[in-house]
Amino acid sequence: MSSPFVLKPCDATFTQAINNLKATFNCYDPTLDETSSSSNGQKQAAACGSTGERHHSHQALCGLGLAVKDLFHIQGLPTAAGNPDWLATHPIPESTNSCVAQILSAGAAFKGKTITDELAYSLHGQNKHYETLVNPVAPAHIPGGSSSGSAVAVSAHLADIGLGTDTGGSIRVPSSYQGLWGLRTTHGAVACDNMVALAPSFDTVGWMTRDLDTLTKVANVCLNSAAQSEISEAPKLGIATHLFEQTAHKSLCKTWLSALAEQNDCIELPEAQLNLDTLKTAATFRTLQGSEIWQQHGEWIEDTQPNIAKDIMLRLDWCKTITAQDIQQAKAQQSVVINHINTLFEEIDVLVMPTTPGVAPRCDADETTLANDRNALLALTAIAGLAGLPQLHLPLFTLHNAPCGLSLVGKKGNDLALLALAKKLTTR
Repeated sequence: MSSPFVLKPCDATFTQAINNLKATFNCYDPTLDETSSSSNGQKQAAACGSTGERHHSHQALCGLGLAVKDLFHIQGLPTAAGNPDWLATHPIPESTNSCVAQILSAGAAFKGKTITDELAYSLHGQNKHYETLVNPVAPAHIPGGSSSGSAVAVSAHLADIGLGTDTGGSIRVPSSYQGLWGLRTTHGAVACDNMVALAPSFDTVGWMTRDLDTLTKVANVCLNSAAQSEISEAPKLGIATHLFEQTAHKSLCKTWLSALAEQNDCIELPEAQLNLDTLKTAATFRTLQGSEIWQQHGEWIEDTQPNIAKDIMLRLDWCKTITAQDIQQAKAQQSVVINHINTLFEEIDVLVMPTTPGVAPRCDADETTLANDRNALLALTAIAGLAGLPQLHLPLFTLHNAPCGLSLVGKKGNDLALLALAKKLTTR
């Protein structure tokens, strides 16, 4: 498969590594799947049935194609982290990330490694080093990042599962911008081993799919059910009404939420209970994330002087200036946010809120527009980020021919329960 959506190491140097990967994990002959994995589902299922005993006893993902964000290490394949200088200064990985291994062991077919925003430090899906990513469902709009390539691969039917990471919204944002189901998992619920970190206190593994059933199948493979917690059969849904009022798609949200309230216990949260300005969610997250980014990558940046996009480099330069006092104050405010959210969850079971302020910015948006969009995004995405909570994006709406939706945020360990609740709410 050759596409600007997917960065696949397919020259002769890596052919053997890819073949070894498929031979180790995949339950069927990959030649049966020349195009979209879903188009050959019956052939693949037959192949899985004939060879499953050789590989994995539970082939829940057989017949599904996997696109892997180029932060995850895979044995024998390079990890570029979205930047050629990173690729040139780091060795070929000798180990495979455990989540990648789990998904492949469950029968998924490896489709390739996908373009990511540089070092995963962006939300827009634009990387100057590679061909421009096109949002398949809204070509006039940006695809969203930093798990941009994984999202586009799924939207374009080049894969069925887009594996990515979410630190500040990098699963949730491209899911919203491309009309995908996307799950940011509880922090620590899925191991972040053998991968390029951004800010470990906030880094999570997540995935995007075109349908909820596939998203749930992946979750059942990757999440430890014993560590998961239930949500009440008749949950109290806290609706962040004032946040929806600030979105471009508020009318669509209101209609859906009104129908939701007819059959569920919904509580409209007053602004005082989730005032993002008062809680300083964006600024707090930005400082703590930035300090960790510099801890992770500062030495490499100063030693290598890599070629990095101007907007990302400006943020990295700012990361270097964060002081110990800045970090101390941000950590204190993070505790305020966590305590506030914990108190809120004593009254509700699930928080219903916007994922993004609206549809994706247009591809021709200027730097100021994109910067403002990033700030507005972080105010929303930082709620789950600061508190380490799971968040599920539901792709429910279309506005001006571009997708958008809303999110369910649960308590820690509610990942699987959120998926079950979403199925109930969207099939009523």
